[in-house]
Amino acid sequence: MSLSVDDVLNALRSVEDPDLHRDIVTLGFVQDVTIEDGRVSFKVELTTPACPVKDLLRDQCHEVVAALPGVKEVEVSMTAMVRARQTEPQDLIPGVKQCIAIASGKGGVGKSTVTVNLAIALSELGATVGILDADVYGPSVPLMMGVSSERPLTRDAKIIPIERFGVRMMSIGFLLEDGQAVLWRGPMVAGTVKQLLEDVHWGELDYLLVDLPPGTGDAPMSLAQLAPLTGVVLVTTPHNVAANIAGKAAQLFRRLNVQVMGVVENMATFVCPTCGTSSRVFSGMSGAELAAVLDTEYLGSIPLDSQVSVSSDDGLPSLIAYPEGAQAEAFKEIAKQIAAQSSVLTHAQTDLQTATT
Repeated sequence: MSLSVDDVLNALRSVEDPDLHRDIVTLGFVQDVTIEDGRVSFKVELTTPACPVKDLLRDQCHEVVAALPGVKEVEVSMTAMVRARQTEPQDLIPGVKQCIAIASGKGGVGKSTVTVNLAIALSELGATVGILDADVYGPSVPLMMGVSSERPLTRDAKIIPIERFGVRMMSIGFLLEDGQAVLWRGPMVAGTVKQLLEDVHWGELDYLLVDLPPGTGDAPMSLAQLAPLTGVVLVTTPHNVAANIAGKAAQLFRRLNVQVMGVVENMATFVCPTCGTSSRVFSGMSGAELAAVLDTEYLGSIPLDSQVSVSSDDGLPSLIAYPEGAQAEAFKEIAKQIAAQSSVLTHAQTDLQTATT
């Protein structure tokens, strides 16, 4: 009995995506199955190039197909295509597949540092990424990315984002003079957020990360109402005050029907450069504890490193300045978790839409 494509697909039905909880054949991941003289080749198209279980899925696919009678060789090609979020008729960012807000309840928790490094991590993993610096009162992305002196160009009445380290970015900071303060009330903030979304030529992006100002003011609410967000990531530090206010931010987004994707804990531990001892710097509620209270995912923890702070001030995010450091590894793992959560939420939205039509 000769080996058929159906035999291969049936074998692959035993391989399940651990995040989406369905087999990869039902999910439509398996493509281009070919069989020739016992040599089986096929493509597995994942929902993100930053999939945290890519290697595991490839090994499982190879194992189940290699076990079929008559198979002499198996070739598995792993590719990815980020699925697009649900869009509205008046979508302000039509080329953006996933729009993820990075938020915090209070200032000083390193939200912008987290944003720029996560964007670079996703880019290095193979995604096309942009940053919208929506912190209109304290835009810091241009400085952290080393482009504070640059000014964007326009083409066909659209602003062209500044690009650095493989990431496209737009910030109100590019449009202000050095030292200029923003003295805006609510309606002006909302209008600026809208302009930064629709007047920028983002092109085709897998992920647009939006660095929000801290708190629960006009900019977060405007963004949640204007842009079809995939979800929001909350950044906190191990302080009870930070955790308490982050909880209020989570309540705001949920009231606006925005999914809280999870919690990132920043400045959690300090590793002594001399003896290597790791110790917690602060004694308040941890990120994992906050995630449990909020009934959301704990996405990971980022250690404290004074060198990283210095490099950020010099326009070099930690992933660029110290690519082998503990912080860089933490950002890469958290980026994978965020990509996985965005895929889960997108599939859940698609399933809900299918069920109601």
